[in-house]
Amino acid sequence: MQRIDYVVIGAGIIGLAIARELALKGLDVVVLESANNFGEGISSRNSEVVHAGLYYPPNSLKAKFCLEGGAEIYTYCLTHNIPYRQCGKLIVATDEKQTTALERIKQNAEQCGVENLHWLSAERVNHIEPEVFCHAALLSPRTGIVDSHALMQSFKWDAEKAGAVFVFKSPLISAEILSNGFQLHIKGCENETIIANHLINAAGLNATKVAKSLVGFPSQFIPKLFYGKGNYFAYKGLSNFSHLIYPVPESSGLGVHLTFDMAGTCRFGPDVEWVLDENYDVDSTRIDSFYSQIRRYWPSLPDGSLYPTYAGIRPKLGNMNDFQIDDEKIHGVHGLINLFGIDSPGLTSALSIAKHVSTLLRGSESVKSLIAY
Repeated sequence: MQRIDYVVIGAGIIGLAIARELALKGLDVVVLESANNFGEGISSRNSEVVHAGLYYPPNSLKAKFCLEGGAEIYTYCLTHNIPYRQCGKLIVATDEKQTTALERIKQNAEQCGVENLHWLSAERVNHIEPEVFCHAALLSPRTGIVDSHALMQSFKWDAEKAGAVFVFKSPLISAEILSNGFQLHIKGCENETIIANHLINAAGLNATKVAKSLVGFPSQFIPKLFYGKGNYFAYKGLSNFSHLIYPVPESSGLGVHLTFDMAGTCRFGPDVEWVLDENYDVDSTRIDSFYSQIRRYWPSLPDGSLYPTYAGIRPKLGNMNDFQIDDEKIHGVHGLINLFGIDSPGLTSALSIAKHVSTLLRGSESVKSLIAY
């Protein structure tokens, strides 16, 4: 029988950040990942944007972690030589009605503690981004982009140097809740019993499946997860944009926005397509919709200039526009942390979420010690 103090399920950017945080505190950490390598799911299929925290409800986890985490990500990138670019973004209103919506976004962001937002006239936008059409825009200088793979690789290196162990191709089949931990049944480890004192469920799209695999775990604490697929299309030529360009947000997403990677490739997405299964094939039939949406703010987008590139899936919790991070105080199971609905701004929030999880675990241990005493 092998007993491990902390087992993290999932080696996406959140699982990596949590493993790093715990390992740097000198704790015994093992990360179990069903894929062949780290970050092969949703963590490598997003816009790679470091968000400023404009859209989230004040006092929400998203607002708090995005604001804190964005500053931490930039500092980490600077000190660990991770490629990033704090290029800023423009949220553009393409008609008078959307201008009112922009004002609400600015008010919301300021209530969340976001600073240095700038209101720009159409003339000013035309000066800095000549190809953009709008009535007005909001400039967020703090928004940027990052090489997400390099960031995840660095988190993994930090964790491993501090003693964490990563085990790939090892999906969790089931787990039994014991009085002193969790007995894990892992594919490929049938002949060995693994006991975890603490279990952190950071499985992303599979977080609810992992929770359901915990024998005896109360079902009322497992939310229904929806898969919001987002297709991305890239631009064939070289673009002249120096800022990220975002439309006014839609009801279920931030709209088809213009971003670029560290190599300068211009890409658009994601849209919103509700799906039932994890499938990353790009739906090329949606390209006409992309042209239509992009031309609202880039009217001169040439015909035939877009091509399908990749797709991602966001774990959505229905109408709840926040992260859900549940510990013993919520579900009553000592040593268990469930992370549900960690969609955008998950990448930006990763380091802050990791610190929060570490705090919850320390709080749980303090309560246990008091009860034992």
